[in-house]
Order: sequence, then structure tokens, then C-alpha cells
Amino acid sequence: MSKIAESELIITKRGAIYHIDCRPEEIATTIITVGDPGRVKEVSKHFDKIEYQNEHREFITHTGFIGKKRITCISTGIGPDNIDIAINELDALANIDFETRTIKEKFTPLNIIRFGTSGSLQKEIPVDSFVAGTHGLGLDNLMNFYQLKNNEEEKQIIQAFNTHTQLGSSNVMPYITMASGALLKHFVQNYHQGITVTCPGFYGPQGRVLRLGLAYPELINQLTSFRFGNYRVSNFEMESSAIYGMSKCLGHHAVSLNVIVANRIAKEFSKDGAKAVENLIKHSLGIIADSNL
Repeated sequence: MSKIAESELIITKRGAIYHIDCRPEEIATTIITVGDPGRVKEVSKHFDKIEYQNEHREFITHTGFIGKKRITCISTGIGPDNIDIAINELDALANIDFETRTIKEKFTPLNIIRFGTSGSLQKEIPVDSFVAGTHGLGLDNLMNFYQLKNNEEEKQIIQAFNTHTQLGSSNVMPYITMASGALLKHFVQNYHQGITVTCPGFYGPQGRVLRLGLAYPELINQLTSFRFGNYRVSNFEMESSAIYGMSKCLGHHAVSLNVIVANRIAKEFSKDGAKAVENLIKHSLGIIADSNL
């Protein structure tokens, strides 16, 4: 098997992969991603023991245990471009031999679970509630650089979405990936479910107007009104579709769990976003620790 070149897989002097600055033994197979670097400690404070703490740029990583469950929490920063780095490097740590720079014969699957904040696109999904994304639907372009293959239902959903929004005939090339059923089934009670749309920005791509006009002024209404069978768009944010797409291509399992901090339809914002995030962390960690993930 051919070696991966030093320019493609950058390994530091201490044997860590470059951006996230972790060695293979420093990550678990159950991985929680958060956008905000400050949120890592809010997750790891619930660990019974912390083994490793690493930090490089916006990537902060804590690995430890809740009981016998080994968990890594890593911050990715904002946006799909950072997800490209984080997921590729986490996969490399699990599935590439750093000594020989070759892909390992035995594949190690990862369970990747996002804890995030999000905006609701349905009036009846209120602020401070939780959403587990059945699909990640990307309005960014990350997965258009990879060979993402869709099943028949995914093809039908994205075709219906493009017809409904007309985005597919514009400069935007939407893509879609299902959540891992093996993970999603654990997050049903107390979680709304729906399609999570990922946007490549916070302002114009999410329909906000400050001083710039919008190329797609009807986008919010189109997302809210989209239906495909029992599926609807429940919420939007800036990472989930990239996590779902990258994980599927690499053979990993992924699910995105978001707390709603803004309801864009009711024009409401959480009165205590920090408490809402803490509630999501505690509730979801409890399920992860008690399950066979």
C-alpha cells in the first residue's frame, strides 16, 4: 500500500495530526463535536475523569470517561470548512497508521455526535427545545468536492427540495445526507426531529438583513413550507450537513443534536441561551453514557 505524502498528512514532531493536535491514542471512538471552543469544558466538566487536553487554534479537545464510557469532545469552530478539517483528521487518527503513513487494514468506525445551537424554522418548535436532525441538507459547497452517493430516498428529497426552492438552478448546489439510524434512534424522546439545513453563513445565507440586500429573499419561507412525505425542515445552522456528508463518505456514524436558541418564525430568542445549552449537554450526555453507542 502506498504511503501518504508528508504534504497530504501533516504530522507534528510529537506525532500529532496538524490542525487538531491530537495523537491516535488521544481520541475515543465516541466523539462529541461543538462549534464553540468554550463549550468543550462545559461538556468535559461532566466527565468523571479527563485523560487528555489539547488545544491548537480553534480546535480544543478533551478526552475522558463517564463511568466506563470513553468520550472525546472537540470544538470545530464555525462553518463547514472547519468540519472538513476536523472530520478528516479524526478519521485519520482512527484509520491511518502514522508510523507507516498507510491506511490500516482494519477499519475503525467513529460515532460522531454534534451538540449545537440552532434556529427553528417551525413555529411549533419553540426556543429552548431540542432537535435531532433526520438529515443534513447543505446549502454550502463542501460535499460537492467529494464523491457523496445518495440512496433513492435522499435523491427524491433533494429533487423535491430543488423544485420547491429553485436553488438547484441557481448558484447554490444543495446536497443531503441521512443521519445514522443507529444513533438517531437513541434521541427520540424529548427531541423534535426534522431536516437540519446547513448554511454557509449567519447573515445573508440565513435570510438576515443588515445593510446588504438578499439574493434569495424568500428562502426562509421556502424552507419553512417544504414538505416531503413526513419530512420537513425543522431548523438551520452551520455545520450538520458537512458532518453527515463527511461521516457517510468515510464510513462513520453521525447525528446532530441542537438546542433551539431562536425561533425565526415566531421572532423569539432564548432568554437564557447558556442554560439551554447546558440542558442539551446534560440530557444528551446521559443518553450517550447509558447507551451502547
